[in-house]
Amino acid sequence: MHGDRRVDAYAWLRDRDDAAVIAHLEAENAYTEAMTAQSAGLRERLFTEIVGRIQQTDTGAPVPHGPWMYYSRTEEGRQYPILCRRPRPGHDGGGEQVILDQNALAEGHGYLRVGDAEVSPDHRLLAYTVDTDGSELFRLRIRDLQTGRDLDDAVERIYYSLAWASDNATLFYTRPDQAMRPWQVWRHRLGSGDADTLVVQEDDERFFASVSRSRSGALILVSLESKVTTEVRVLRADAADAEPAIVEPRRQGHEYSVDHHGETLYIVSNDDAVNFRLMAAPLATPGRESWREVVAHREDVKLDGVDLFARHMALYERAGGMRRISVRRIADGATVVVDQPESVYTAAPGTNHEWDTGTLRFEYTSLVTPRSAIDIGMESGERVVVKQEPVLGGYDPAQYVTERLWATAPDGVRVPISTVRRRDTLLDGTAPALLYGYGSYEISTEPAFASTRLSLLDRGFVYAIAHVRGGGEMGRRWYEDGKLAHKRNTFTDFVACADHLVATGWTSHDRLAIRGGSAGGLLIGAVLNLRPDLAAVALAHVPFVDVVTTMLDDTLPLTVTEYEEWGDPNQPDAYRDMLAYSPYDNLRAADYPAVLATAGLNDPRVGYWEPAKWVARLRALRSGDRPVLLQTEMGAGHGGPSGRYEGWRKEAFALAFVLDSLPGWHQPAAAPL
Repeated sequence: MHGDRRVDAYAWLRDRDDAAVIAHLEAENAYTEAMTAQSAGLRERLFTEIVGRIQQTDTGAPVPHGPWMYYSRTEEGRQYPILCRRPRPGHDGGGEQVILDQNALAEGHGYLRVGDAEVSPDHRLLAYTVDTDGSELFRLRIRDLQTGRDLDDAVERIYYSLAWASDNATLFYTRPDQAMRPWQVWRHRLGSGDADTLVVQEDDERFFASVSRSRSGALILVSLESKVTTEVRVLRADAADAEPAIVEPRRQGHEYSVDHHGETLYIVSNDDAVNFRLMAAPLATPGRESWREVVAHREDVKLDGVDLFARHMALYERAGGMRRISVRRIADGATVVVDQPESVYTAAPGTNHEWDTGTLRFEYTSLVTPRSAIDIGMESGERVVVKQEPVLGGYDPAQYVTERLWATAPDGVRVPISTVRRRDTLLDGTAPALLYGYGSYEISTEPAFASTRLSLLDRGFVYAIAHVRGGGEMGRRWYEDGKLAHKRNTFTDFVACADHLVATGWTSHDRLAIRGGSAGGLLIGAVLNLRPDLAAVALAHVPFVDVVTTMLDDTLPLTVTEYEEWGDPNQPDAYRDMLAYSPYDNLRAADYPAVLATAGLNDPRVGYWEPAKWVARLRALRSGDRPVLLQTEMGAGHGGPSGRYEGWRKEAFALAFVLDSLPGWHQPAAAPL
């Protein structure tokens, strides 16, 4: 069945224990540095611009939680946030208390990531997890917040998600298998040493396990999820030793999530509802036969999720290609959509720890409005901006304009494009542009603000997001029409968006840059094979480009769980579909644009060898002479460097590569409007 594939001349790059492989990656890094040496000054200038817009010493929006206000803050010159709390008005406790200084945790390490940080119900302990190499294998520690010292308890090689039981002494966590699939939920009791108890084990390789505590605090929720199927189990948080009870047994294709209110479970379900609906059931008899409908299915609105409070619920929805929030009164069902001030925006759940509250915290942003934490009265509708991300250097959002465009795909489907530009940028085809895309896993790329983007906009760039099929922007069917046998739609949608920007005067192909990461890197690779002339420069971050080889290897992290996203290549039809678009397998002699690919040596999601092989083969086959470069983080994983300054330097490098590949755009606009 697989005899039609070429012999892979670069397969040797997969052996990271081979000194020749490490030498190859280091040589590629040296080559990339040499090939971009002429832009070192530009990189430094861009880094200075980026840092100059950021309030380096800053405090995040405080979040009420019990007797405390929790928040994080940053300090100039320090790489990582500092987690803090202070007493709420009317509560004793003194001033600020630092509960976790991530800079201190990072000492002696080149990489630091805190996966989870959960305060115990009595606010006396902090459970937190740390990864120091980018592998996404974490170490669990428990900190006594009265003394500031960690307890002796430590659990190694765990995964994301933590949940405290009501006794403040029992903690639930997940553990991954050899393929980095979180397959077990464990219970740890403080002071018990290594005597942890296995609570749930999921043997089906398609399913991931996670654990959480309901907002009410009354339940521990264990979710077992494949890409298309869910099973949730619950136990009371005050009975931590109990066996979790199944809410509704798994049924292929049935997805649901659960939250709790009193003696009722609320269930967001796609049962006979492609865009999901809200159901309710008694906690004592939660199965499907007891469900009653609370919010009906809607063809034009997808229900993404719900947050429950004592008297209200917040509904998180997608309508018209954008995220929105509705507030519903539990007593009588009265529902109001929260109005927003812009036509293209993102309104997303904020951090809401409180149960008995009339205030909802949500996050608001657009391509011109900095990220804002907003409190809204769920009865009054009164809005209070708690915190807006400061942008230094005289940023004036009125100097920029955001619009929603629509491209037409080859099959006639209209594809949304979110755009932002300076008001003085001419739309006569002369402006450079950067088009970003993702389009997988039903993940929506939201129109959100990024101050780093101003370095392009102020040089006359248009920035655009192609909301292609495979994402979730237009509802569940939008996702289904961009996966499995329909995956090609993701790529042709992106091409249609680029062509639309050119045809309508927003840019030209020789002034266009395209960008994507991970599954979005797959998108970039596939698009380059479809249309090598589409753009002048391409950024592919940790790109999933060797699709067939990876999906044929079920020993790799994530492979089996991904069958329901990409298909199982052991099946002939799925194999042919993948092989038809796999970027690595479809490289050919063509005049490709300038390419910068990135990788992480410790990446558990996209093996470093995928971009390494792709770059080597692309460089060998291309007919033109534009640069094809690889930059590998030798001590990090999928997300690149962990420190914020290193992240900004990485972004400055990428932007400099774009500007250097589109000569004439090195300097920003001379003066503001």
